[in-house]
Amino acid sequence: MVANSKNNTRRDVFQAIADPTRRAIIGLVALQSMTPNALAEHFDTSRQAVSKHLRILTECQLVRQVQQGREIYYQLEVNKMKEVDQWLEQFRMIWENRFNELDKVLLTLKNKQS
Repeated sequence: MVANSKNNTRRDVFQAIADPTRRAIIGLVALQSMTPNALAEHFDTSRQAVSKHLRILTECQLVRQVQQGREIYYQLEVNKMKEVDQWLEQFRMIWENRFNELDKVLLTLKNKQS
């Protein structure tokens, strides 16, 4: 199901981070708060396209808007990124176990050759 703001259905956080431009925006705002115009300077696309990406990231609560004077800055929502990290943790443990098993096999093979 494709969600959009017209039917008030919330987008999935993983749909948001699937797009390379949105991942790049997340990387930029992780370093410092930025205005839409400052973010748009980093991409070979229109300011309107960057605004659409920002809207999706905001809907998914990966970034938040902070008003500072007349400017709106976007900041990373660290807690939402922690949710993504926690989901990935289960796979990280599987990968580490598999690498540990591979290390054991390779060590066994190396010892047999010696």
